[in-house]
Amino acid sequence: MSTSALRNLISLKLKPLSISYPQARIFRNPLTRPARKMSTFVQAPHKLLVIPGPIEVTDEVLYANAHPSMSHMSPDFAPVFGDCIRMIRQGHASGSSVQPEHNKLTYLPDNFFTQRTRSRSSSLVLAPWGGISLQIYGANVDQVKAEIGGAVKEADVERALKAKKYKVVTVTHVDTSTAVLSNVKAVAAVVKRVSPDTLVVVDAVCSVASEEIQMDAWGIDAVLTASQKGLGTPPGLSIVVASQKAIQVFENRSTPVTTYYGSWKKWLPIMKAYENNSAAYFATPPVNLIYAFHASLTQIMQGSVSLEQRFKLHQDSSRRIKKAAEEIGFRGVPISEDVQANGMTALYFPDGFVASDIVPRLLKKDVVVAGGLHASIKDKYFRIGHMGVSVVDSSRGDIDKVISALQETLAEARASKQ
Repeated sequence: MSTSALRNLISLKLKPLSISYPQARIFRNPLTRPARKMSTFVQAPHKLLVIPGPIEVTDEVLYANAHPSMSHMSPDFAPVFGDCIRMIRQGHASGSSVQPEHNKLTYLPDNFFTQRTRSRSSSLVLAPWGGISLQIYGANVDQVKAEIGGAVKEADVERALKAKKYKVVTVTHVDTSTAVLSNVKAVAAVVKRVSPDTLVVVDAVCSVASEEIQMDAWGIDAVLTASQKGLGTPPGLSIVVASQKAIQVFENRSTPVTTYYGSWKKWLPIMKAYENNSAAYFATPPVNLIYAFHASLTQIMQGSVSLEQRFKLHQDSSRRIKKAAEEIGFRGVPISEDVQANGMTALYFPDGFVASDIVPRLLKKDVVVAGGLHASIKDKYFRIGHMGVSVVDSSRGDIDKVISALQETLAEARASKQ
């Protein structure tokens, strides 16, 4: 495009309805800095996203993600990043690299990710990142197994801990593939009683901000999560909260860290600097995503809904969806109510129905769900995510829309087979 043509293009006075909302709202006058008035920004109409992540985000979060380009060394950005560090720690009530030759005990319900580890090991490890990542870094991994839809029993964990000394126990709090909720509090208690030197590391990607986690009270040493699920931020951020015990283990390690960008040796000074509202540099952080993360954390930690209320709202919405689905013929993948996640639901199709009978019809009703993931039952079920703003802001009507869409979809599918 020629320079003159470009000038003509950017000088046009475009009508808001003729372009998409990012252009209309953010770049209405591209020659001046965009005004940051939240009252003028509303997301464009779109299908309701109710998969187990990414999830719907608020207008405020999406608008924050469109912040003008900012230096990560800016004194304006440093306190924003610092606030994020402080708030995420507060939200947890309170990753070290793995050394080879230490034993690791990893467990969670039988799930999709497990299938990717069995070809390399004859053990019964049931962990997504634990069974894969820890082995890649040279760890000796054992696993404790649960049936599909069930959670590992604490007695099995205790038996394994008494039989062998482990450096780390890893737990997946909510299994994204089956919507099974593990009792992290009980598992951590077993570890603390039987093997107090063992670290407890929790994969909480699908549970933070939708399930209760109390690091200090429960004796958890590290929580790993991501931005795109209950934390209500676009995908792209990996978040680790570590205890002093975990940091001490890292500092006392006897072998060098085998990853450069993932080393706590590189990142801890950076995090400490930002927490003190002072910028520091190792690698460029995703500045705009951190602005979005800050907006979401502010809503979660300082909004009108407390954390306790937030967990209750997730529980109530979960029960509503599961009850409504079961009443019309769906059946939950988790084998009992006490292992059902509150931020997502996994449902078997009624007898005689398959994914093509249900999922495309839901999509036509502007409801986006996720297909099955666990290899053993992949074609027999589907998954619904109900986290964050869809649960907390009832005025949106998202949960009602999901329930109505399920009811109408199954009725249509049944009619089509008559």
